[in-house]
Amino acid sequence: MLLDFFPSRTLTIYLAKMFAVRIFAVLAMLVLVLMMLDLLGKTGDILAVEGNGDAELWLYASLRVPQLIARFLPYSVLLATIITLAGLNQNSEVIAMKAAGLSAHQILAPLLMIGMVVAAISFAFNERIVTRATATLKAWEDVEYAAVPEDRETRANVYFNDDNDVLMGATLSGMGENSVLTDVAFYERDEAGMIVRQITADRATFAGPGWRLENASSFNVATASTREIDEIIVAEGVELGQVELRRVDPDAEPLSRLSDSIDALQGAGRRTAELEAKWWHKISGPLSAVLMPLLGAVAGFGLARSGNLFIRAVIGMALGFAYFVVDNSALAMGSFGGYPPLLAAWAPFFLFLLVGETVLIRTEE
Repeated sequence: MLLDFFPSRTLTIYLAKMFAVRIFAVLAMLVLVLMMLDLLGKTGDILAVEGNGDAELWLYASLRVPQLIARFLPYSVLLATIITLAGLNQNSEVIAMKAAGLSAHQILAPLLMIGMVVAAISFAFNERIVTRATATLKAWEDVEYAAVPEDRETRANVYFNDDNDVLMGATLSGMGENSVLTDVAFYERDEAGMIVRQITADRATFAGPGWRLENASSFNVATASTREIDEIIVAEGVELGQVELRRVDPDAEPLSRLSDSIDALQGAGRRTAELEAKWWHKISGPLSAVLMPLLGAVAGFGLARSGNLFIRAVIGMALGFAYFVVDNSALAMGSFGGYPPLLAAWAPFFLFLLVGETVLIRTEE
């Protein structure tokens, strides 16, 4: 019987349903409260743009809610675990299950099963919805909540180096040879890094090589004179490869596309440790939903009447939040090159898996 993790179909459905309902309830509460607080800070910025109104506020909420769900779903699983197991313990249901011959792992098995389902849903949700919402929201924030860019790949405040010279643009839109820079400024500098000439234009298009500025204005620093230029090619050293590499945002790209971006960066000789760590974390992150029932399990065992139930709940919560702290720290270390990307993404998961198993076995099994 000890090797049968689901000895009772009725009990499995009872625990799984109870756990799933609590996950949804806690997540809804967290997202609702955090969304309201977020809107308190952003409403003024959104409505400050002429023409924006209630529709833009609802648009912001629709783009922000998926991010909040993705971020706080693991926390919801942790809190739901503690609430579920503490309630079962308080009502002596855990004692009844153990008296019937169930081990601690068998009691947790339905919760772990729901955790796996939540992890799969979370991964699909992140790949299909969160990445798109993040790309759109960042593009909208870059234009300070003006008209929502039709191209979600639009980037704001970009710059490129061409030896000593610098090409800057307020926005970068389009793909490949159709890339367009707007509100362009080109700074021609000498060997000492001093600006010799500044050329400005409303837009620049890729000329292959270089970038074509039309109806430009040239200011010569030495003579303090300005002249108009119908057309000029600048920054011939800024190639499309550099432009595309500027677009990589791991939070706004699904797994397959991020893989292509990493390959492109590696081919250009760029450092990709941060992106590789984020790539692995797109898989290990959702799996934290499987880990939470194990870390919060300490709240469900022990005698409730002994007065230690609250302390056990606090310990379970502390273990869960410690995981998130270590996970974020490891990811930051991987970004800085302190840890290999694979280790940065997976070490916290397996470390706390062993910690949770050790606590459960030594205290209950």
